[in-house]
Amino acid sequence: MSLSVLLRYGAKVRAPHALVTTFLFRSTSMQEKLRTIVYATYTHSRNLACFVFIYKSLTVAQRWLLGCARQPQAFLAACVGGWLVFGTNNSINSQINMYLLSRVLFGLVRLGTERGLLPRPAQDTFPFFAALIWGLVLWLFEYHRHVLQPSLQGSMTYLYDDSNVWHDITDWLVFNKPHQKCKDSQ
Repeated sequence: MSLSVLLRYGAKVRAPHALVTTFLFRSTSMQEKLRTIVYATYTHSRNLACFVFIYKSLTVAQRWLLGCARQPQAFLAACVGGWLVFGTNNSINSQINMYLLSRVLFGLVRLGTERGLLPRPAQDTFPFFAALIWGLVLWLFEYHRHVLQPSLQGSMTYLYDDSNVWHDITDWLVFNKPHQKCKDSQ
């Protein structure tokens, strides 16, 4: 996999997300919004490229040293890459790590069921899963908001607090924040 493929993938994944969230939730200048989008896209792309390089290099090195590929080698290589690349606590790495956490937990439950470590449910458990997740996130938002990741706080504030304010149609079309009074009109 070439570096340009990795960089393009990061840009395809992060740029649309950064574009939407920046324009929805940031009330800064256009120049600052564009700077934020470019920074998030660059950081995401660079981190993915660095991680893939480290991971592939370490798996190849382990395979060369041991003469074969084994499951712990992938785990070890990914742990080292994760520590080096995604171990810095910033907004981009936090979002990527949380994204992966949800998918890893889902995958581990499926693997546990396939291997017989967890019982195969008699009925679809997804509605219970959805109820639990939404119950927990809204409880945290309402009573312990500070523990939630900042971008989730921003989204939920917009949905559950800012939506209580209505001035005119521009609130629905643009941004439903309290209108600022001009100094001239006071």
